[in-house]
Amino acid sequence: MDILKKVERYREEENRLKWEGTFEEYLKLIKDEPLIAQPAHSRVYNMIKDAGIEEVNGKRHYKFFSGQMFGLEDSLERLVEEYFHPAAKRLDVRKRILLLMGPVSGGKSTLVTMLKRGLEAYSLTDRGAVYAIKGCPMHEDPLHLIPHHLRKDFFEEYGIRIEGNLSPLNTMRLEEEYGGRIEDVIIERIFFSEDKRTGIGTFSPSDPKSQDIADLTGSIDFSTIAEYGSESDPRAYRFDGELNKANRGMMEFQEMLKCDEKFLWHLLSLTQEGNFKAGRFALISADELIVAHTNETEYRSFISNKKNEALHSRIIVMPVPYNLKVSDEEKIYDKMIRESDVSDVHIAPHTLRIASIFTTLTRLKEPKKGDIDLLKKMRLYDGQSVEGYNDADVEELQKEYTDEGMSGIDPRYVINRISSTIIRKDIKSINALDVLRSLKEGLAQHASISAEDRERYLNYISLARKEYDEIAKKEVQKAFVYSYEESAKTLMDNYLDNVEAYCNKNKLRDPLTGEELNPDDKLMRSIEEQIGISENAKKAFREEILIRISAYARKGKRFDYNSHERLREAIQKKLFADLKDVVKITTSTKTPDEQQLKKVNEVVARLIDEHGYNSVSANELLRYVGSLLNR
Repeated sequence: MDILKKVERYREEENRLKWEGTFEEYLKLIKDEPLIAQPAHSRVYNMIKDAGIEEVNGKRHYKFFSGQMFGLEDSLERLVEEYFHPAAKRLDVRKRILLLMGPVSGGKSTLVTMLKRGLEAYSLTDRGAVYAIKGCPMHEDPLHLIPHHLRKDFFEEYGIRIEGNLSPLNTMRLEEEYGGRIEDVIIERIFFSEDKRTGIGTFSPSDPKSQDIADLTGSIDFSTIAEYGSESDPRAYRFDGELNKANRGMMEFQEMLKCDEKFLWHLLSLTQEGNFKAGRFALISADELIVAHTNETEYRSFISNKKNEALHSRIIVMPVPYNLKVSDEEKIYDKMIRESDVSDVHIAPHTLRIASIFTTLTRLKEPKKGDIDLLKKMRLYDGQSVEGYNDADVEELQKEYTDEGMSGIDPRYVINRISSTIIRKDIKSINALDVLRSLKEGLAQHASISAEDRERYLNYISLARKEYDEIAKKEVQKAFVYSYEESAKTLMDNYLDNVEAYCNKNKLRDPLTGEELNPDDKLMRSIEEQIGISENAKKAFREEILIRISAYARKGKRFDYNSHERLREAIQKKLFADLKDVVKITTSTKTPDEQQLKKVNEVVARLIDEHGYNSVSANELLRYVGSLLNR
């Protein structure tokens, strides 16, 4: 019953927001709040801006797209700043069709859907309120009632520009229903709805031979001609085309470049002049954002055709490439899985990340600089630190290819392979190896992938597998070391004692014999080598540790196992190296003894409680790492 109560509350809220009054009363509204009279492009821009903007690394992130669009921040910033913002200022770009161009499953449709749903919700707010002439099938702007010779005076009084002419139907209604008194015309508040065809439209071309231009511009209602006596009577015309219904909001033009020319010329007139031709009437004014989307191949074919030159100059192309950040790709898969019927399946930690590494590698282009490989480039793009490189190197890499991200494996392919893995596996738990295996099998069945690309993609699967091997070993390492936490702390204290003696040029005293000893360089090096500290760099590293200990002491804090991340990693690796034989035995012995079994159970419990595994995936991870160590 809760859902019905929410429906009732929504209905009550919509009824509360409804408004109806005369044009005279409407003018009082816009006098107090001019934003009410904003055009379509301005409304879309304000909708995005009102959701919030945050600065991240000197770049603007629009919160409107958060939670749905991942890894496309640069493209979205460009879309808002280079199209919506200037269009909202009535600059010339508003007279262009917005064409989103990118590879399949790259987010173009999601972006358009977000704009549609956003406008529906925004029209329910005070800043997004929309008013129209009541009874008009095109939800016409009430300000069209102001005669042309008075519009300059209106602008001086209200500060609002009026564009467009009163439609033929409302011109007739003004005379017949209101006796020419514009102040008496009834105005109402409307709410955008794609389902109700109010302010939002969608046009999808079908067979060019059978599709009628009436789908865009409306058509004559022949059943009323006898009543009204003429095809040129606006009452005998159905203003129910997508351009009519999308007036004041936006229209999505699907597969625009596949469409017949006669449809495209109507769009040209609408975007450039703000009107279109319908039936035997004068030009009909409309204020709407036209958004189309296509892929790169179709776009290249379109612009190569000389007949399309006029159209080409009236289109703003916004590239929407694939995401190139592993962590954002992971978010895309997580979102798609949560929205599917397999959301109850346990997906072991790092599974989606490994799949994301593979897909991201397929989209990246080989760096032109010889000192950096594709894996390093992938990590840099993902915001990870790579020794010897900085943000300037990332910018340089991004400038090498203007079309990077316009090809590669799409997210739907990965989700399809994950779904296939889930269905094929008896138990509802999958891991990274299952998915990599499925991705590899799928490449052989993928008809659109060339033999050359397939070979390259198989290599990327191998690279992703190596990445997983390292992650898996570290995961088990952490779990095992935790079981030996006291040993780790003892090893840490021993190392720190030796470092302090080394840096201060002191001797250590043996706790048992009381004998004075030199610092144990062999012990210190066995730990430092775990994280790649060279012989030449050992002195600087040890001094850094000593400085950190002193800083903690000054603040009254104790330097412990978690105080220095790199040193903690070194201690873990050293301990794990010493424990490798234990790991091998406990993961490969078919009949482990009681002590070994206890240790395995402790590690499994740790993986479940702290790392997000379940019992199946934890045991699979242990067996796999055991096999890696036994090689």
